[in-house]
Amino acid sequence: MRNTALFSMRNLRLGILSAGALVFLAPYIWMISTAAKSREEIFSSSLTLLPQHWALWENLAKAFTRVPMGQLLLNGLIVCGLIFFFQVVIAIPCAYAMAKLKFRAAQTMMTLVMLGLLIPIHATALPIYVALNKAGMLNSYFALSAPFFISVFGIFLFLQFFRAMPDDLISAARLDGMSELAIVNRVIVPNAWPAVTAFAIFSVVAHWNDLFWPLIVITGTERATPPLGLLFFRAAEAGDDYGALMAATLIITLPLVAAFLLAQRRFIEGITLTGLKG
Repeated sequence: MRNTALFSMRNLRLGILSAGALVFLAPYIWMISTAAKSREEIFSSSLTLLPQHWALWENLAKAFTRVPMGQLLLNGLIVCGLIFFFQVVIAIPCAYAMAKLKFRAAQTMMTLVMLGLLIPIHATALPIYVALNKAGMLNSYFALSAPFFISVFGIFLFLQFFRAMPDDLISAARLDGMSELAIVNRVIVPNAWPAVTAFAIFSVVAHWNDLFWPLIVITGTERATPPLGLLFFRAAEAGDDYGALMAATLIITLPLVAAFLLAQRRFIEGITLTGLKG
């Protein structure tokens, strides 16, 4: 009787989760359906999920020919890679210092980190833009990535993760004669990969999908990121070829979906461990 009740509860949870997943996936499924349809079928009176005549390859060809899609994807990889690299290099030592070192300004720094979480990029966009313009650095990878090198969210996430790490591990490293920098490189970082992976998902998704900042500092397709490239694509095809537009959107979103599926286990592990108390 008990096993039957547990089985029923498990099936109920699975059904609820499946229904919720279907709701969240519905826009993406409809995007794929639209990308596989011709223009005439999209604007027809009938509303069907499966296309009657597949035009996916034709729409994909339009996406790659009307804008430099390869360059857009490469720009997105470079910008997200630069941002993530510097964010990790800066955030891990800062979080380690606040989590494991004893100094008077630790509480003040923690307060500043919490306050930093409340300040959006929109509040600082104008002075940063003026500074980059005067320095002649607009339309560059540096202009796209430099304002995000310091991530207060990353510091906060790593701080929670490092607090869960045992102090005995760090004390043993100190007894072995390691400096604090060596402890970070040889003890902290190898044990922080779940948190790094979780933060990587947050960072890459946020900056891959960012349109606000690239729209301000970039004026052409040479350094345009994928979301900005979609605007150029829509302007190039007059905004009514939604099949090709959805095909371009599919190309741009697929790397994020693939990255999340590959890093799913590490992502969940990192988020779970950041909530543990040491």
